[in-house]
Amino acid sequence: MAELTTLARPYAKAAFEYAIEAKQLAEWSEMLGFAASVVNDESMQQLLTSPHFTKEDQKDAMLKVCQDKLDEKGANLIKLLAQNGRLLTLPEIEVLFNFLRSEFEKTIEAQVTSATALNEQQITQLKEKLAAKLGRTVEVEVNVDADLLGGLIIQAEDLVIDGSVRGKLTKLSDTLNV
Repeated sequence: MAELTTLARPYAKAAFEYAIEAKQLAEWSEMLGFAASVVNDESMQQLLTSPHFTKEDQKDAMLKVCQDKLDEKGANLIKLLAQNGRLLTLPEIEVLFNFLRSEFEKTIEAQVTSATALNEQQITQLKEKLAAKLGRTVEVEVNVDADLLGGLIIQAEDLVIDGSVRGKLTKLSDTLNV
C-alpha cells in the first residue's frame, strides 16, 4: 500500500496543480473518480494485470471506456499512466487528489451514522459543531443504522466520535470484564 501511494503521489500532485491552475478541481475529481472506478472493475483488473495485453492495449481499453468522461488533459493522464505501467495507481491517485483538494478548500467529509433519521436542522447543527471543532467546512453524509440503539457515530478522516448507545454499552462491558 505504501509503495502504491509513493508511485501515485507525483501524478496526483501534478493533476492537482493543473486543476488549480485551470480552475477545474471539481471536474478533475469527477474524472479521476470515474477512471478509478473503471480500474477497480473486476474485468478491467484482469486486463490490466494480464501479461497478454500490452500497455497500448491497456491504454486503448481505458480510453474507450472513459472517453465520454475525460477531457483532453484527463485522456493525456491515462496515456501517461499506461505508458509508465501505472494505470493500477488510479484509485490511489484519486484518493490523494481529493485529499489535496480538501486541504486546499479547507473542507472535510464526515460520515455520520445515526440510529434514526436526522432532520435538516439537526444536520445543520451537527455541521456547525464539527466545523468549529475541526476548523474546516464540513460536508456530511448521513446513514441510518438502527442497531446503534441511539446516538451517533461520526467519522471524519482519522477522527472517530462514537456517541452511540451500542458503543457506550460495549465500553461498559469491556470495563466490567477487566
